[in-house]
Amino acid sequence: MKDDFPLTPELLVQAYAAGVFPMSESQTDTEVFWVDPKRRGVFPLDRFHVSRSLARRIRRGEFSVTADQDFPGVLAGCADREETWISETIARLYVDLHHRGLAHSIEVRQDDHLVGGVYGVALGGAFFGESMFSRRTDASKVALAYLVSRLRAGGFVLFDTQFLTSHLASLGAVEISRAEYRARLSEALSVEADFHRQGPHPSSQEVLQRWGQTS
Repeated sequence: MKDDFPLTPELLVQAYAAGVFPMSESQTDTEVFWVDPKRRGVFPLDRFHVSRSLARRIRRGEFSVTADQDFPGVLAGCADREETWISETIARLYVDLHHRGLAHSIEVRQDDHLVGGVYGVALGGAFFGESMFSRRTDASKVALAYLVSRLRAGGFVLFDTQFLTSHLASLGAVEISRAEYRARLSEALSVEADFHRQGPHPSSQEVLQRWGQTS
């Protein structure tokens, strides 16, 4: 459904709290439509799957991982593709939410170059994952591993991935009905969580220990 009202940060927050999110047809599209999927992708925060190969890559320390150090860079990386729903209007609004402390990013660097990341919106104990990108093998998986670790440490109870893809399913994401999603969202919004409780630079060992097993 196309948006008939000016899209503001306040309206965007209300939309997330109601269970819908915005998209555009392209980067240059000035119109926005709201999406409310019948089936919703979510990550059970205690079931994120860290494979042995991913665990080895994290342990080797070939990537450096930070949080909220380059939100615009991660946003630009996610939009840098032939087809994107992240219009210039939507991008500006997410940067505004970031300045208000409601949108967050995980940055993955290699040799001081931004090679992957993920960003999303946090309300209460719910985190709404928006998009991720990868310019090196497993960079987006590393970003997700650090993000899930941070959400667990911060007391979040819902990680919304919007849609379920085969890539996300391989990492432990599942699909639930709209009704179940709304129930989980309502509960999560009443929870007090802290995205930065884990600190700015958790070690790879700290991240891996959150799962106990890495097979």
